[in-house]
Amino acid sequence: MMLTPIPPERLGAALDRFAAGLNDPAAAAAFAAIRMTPAARAAGIEAERHRRAAVAFAVAHGIPVHPPGTPAAFNWDGAALDGDTEAYVILHEVAHFVLAPPERRHLVDFGLGPGPDTRDRAAAEHAAIVPLPEREADEAAASLLGILWEAALGQPALASFLDQNWLEGLERSAAAHFTAVLGRLRCRGLIPALPQAREMR
Repeated sequence: MMLTPIPPERLGAALDRFAAGLNDPAAAAAFAAIRMTPAARAAGIEAERHRRAAVAFAVAHGIPVHPPGTPAAFNWDGAALDGDTEAYVILHEVAHFVLAPPERRHLVDFGLGPGPDTRDRAAAEHAAIVPLPEREADEAAASLLGILWEAALGQPALASFLDQNWLEGLERSAAAHFTAVLGRLRCRGLIPALPQAREMR
């Protein structure tokens, strides 16, 4: 949920200011690819197409996905993903799976505690093993990796970029934070090929 909504008429200028703060070429290229995508979520048939693509993406990464209609208290229950949710949520959970060490992959919500969509919050909190500062770092990495995958798949990455608060601290630390998180993903070899950013591979 966006902490500080930006009126549509001011969004372009805000994105320009963010881009101007990106001194790292790789970060600038990644943001350019994100910015090329829609700032609004898909709906209807297009949203379903995106969801199916996200499920296929998860399966291609070797991640189990519950069959449609399976009751789910968690986006990740330690065994499989909830495939009956939005595409961006699925990609975000795939990012958590990829980033998590093997010992956390069998825990609900990856041992990070409850997320925004967790239904059984008490069980997720009970399973949490990651200290709060590390949770925040893991969440930032999963957020950005999921957004980059959205951009690579031609889905509304900019909508997720805005919803997940990457413009918070726009005049202070937003660009530096983006660059630092992207750098950590690059060190792990996780940056996908992106439109106009293929030099990052």
